[in-house]
Amino acid sequence: MADHIPTVRQRRLAQALRELRHDAGMTQDAAADRMGWHSSKLFRLENARSPRVDWLDVRELLDLYGVPSPHREALIQLARDARMMGWWTPYRDVFTGSYVALEDEASVMRLYHPELIPGLLQTEHYARAVIRAVRPGYDEESVERRVTARLARQKALLDRESPPELLCVLNEAVVRRQATDAHVRMGQLRALTDAADRPRLTIQVLPFSAGAHAGLEGGFVLIEFPSQQDPDVVYVEGIMGDIYLESVEEVKRYQSAFERIQTIALSPEETFKLISELERDEG
Repeated sequence: MADHIPTVRQRRLAQALRELRHDAGMTQDAAADRMGWHSSKLFRLENARSPRVDWLDVRELLDLYGVPSPHREALIQLARDARMMGWWTPYRDVFTGSYVALEDEASVMRLYHPELIPGLLQTEHYARAVIRAVRPGYDEESVERRVTARLARQKALLDRESPPELLCVLNEAVVRRQATDAHVRMGQLRALTDAADRPRLTIQVLPFSAGAHAGLEGGFVLIEFPSQQDPDVVYVEGIMGDIYLESVEEVKRYQSAFERIQTIALSPEETFKLISELERDEG
């Protein structure tokens, strides 16, 4: 079975339930015993591991902890909302981490990509070529499944009524690398220039001439949410798995790194000019 992907609402509810239990002076085992549950059930609730959140279970927990109104009603509503299925549910075999759920509820995303065009901005043909390159063992059906999921992700996030603000800095290697054949590469460059017209999307290129910079250790994504209850998250993708950083110190380090990268990157206008020149060269 594919891993459960927790939404921001589930993460917020899980955190609230952990804090309320601590405030009530109960251990996890003690609270589960009072509820007549196996301790694993409460563990899943408190760590956003339950595929479906039963708001009636949450209501009983709040009764046990003596949570007063209106906080009680707010958490019950949060539990109801947490039951909502995300657009990615049909693609749980592809999206097995938390990233798409966090991305879906973001208000601002800051991306630094040193190697490839971000998935949200990839064309179908570019995505197919990249997936084949990084997953050489996949058969064609698996490749196409991931291409379809990537395009669905783009539509769900970028074409909705209120998309998040995206600030993307791409290393110059990203737009110069011959990652695909010339036809696919030209189509991808053209798609980048078209994407730059989106009102909440900013694309900058970090030129080779910038020299040593704050992003030399690799790419990352900073995710910011509309509610102050939900702290910023840093997402770092790697061959051995994904890493999510949430401590204030870690987030501040990456915020500072992105600001320094952005400062020395080409302006959006200069970036558009560079990409247009590369398009002409390819033509």
